[in-house]
Amino acid sequence: MGRMLQAALVVTTTAFAAGGTVAQESPVVVELFTSQGCSSCPPADEILRQLSDRDDVIALALHVDYWDYIGWSDVFAEPAFTERQKAYARAAGERMVYTPQMIVGGRDHVVGARAMELAELIDTHSETPQPVRIDLTVEGDRLRITARGDGTVDPCVVQVVRYLPEQTVAIERGENAGHTLTYSNIVRDWQVVGDWDGTGTFEAEVPRGEHALAVIVQRQGHGPVLGAAALR
Repeated sequence: MGRMLQAALVVTTTAFAAGGTVAQESPVVVELFTSQGCSSCPPADEILRQLSDRDDVIALALHVDYWDYIGWSDVFAEPAFTERQKAYARAAGERMVYTPQMIVGGRDHVVGARAMELAELIDTHSETPQPVRIDLTVEGDRLRITARGDGTVDPCVVQVVRYLPEQTVAIERGENAGHTLTYSNIVRDWQVVGDWDGTGTFEAEVPRGEHALAVIVQRQGHGPVLGAAALR
């Protein structure tokens, strides 16, 4: 699986702008809903780890809490991430949620560790320019966010996501008991910093903080991602 996975996920990377401002050309947002208590999740966690090395993808692991009852409480799980996954399901007209599950660009759902299907979706999203350009400027301990639409942007939300690049956990109970697993791009905070009607320019300032972070502009109602950028 290793060679096939690497072949499926390999692409060229995107350069960062010089100076204090970061600009990225339409990175694709991939959200993985996962759990330390789920024995089917480690292969998907490995796919996300490989994606985390790519500059053209913003790969984010959101740990859900509905596996905790089996006997191991996921140390990264948040009820808000479970609710986010359920909101995606409602938006898609689905009645069930699954782990592992990946959401690509806020729109396409991939259940399980399906590297080839995921790679094809990432390629498709990469070939479609996003309607919102995001510039991130670090000024001391503050981060200035500037978003500009192309005139076709629907009402949306601007979100700041803070994540840990990597952490290893020894799992003592549950379906993965006895395993020591390494997780990548673990979301620790997901904050809406503002609503935007899509016209003109959106600007906001937030603390830079110590974590890596991403800014994601998304159509209201858990719709498609319209633009994204990251500080790693």
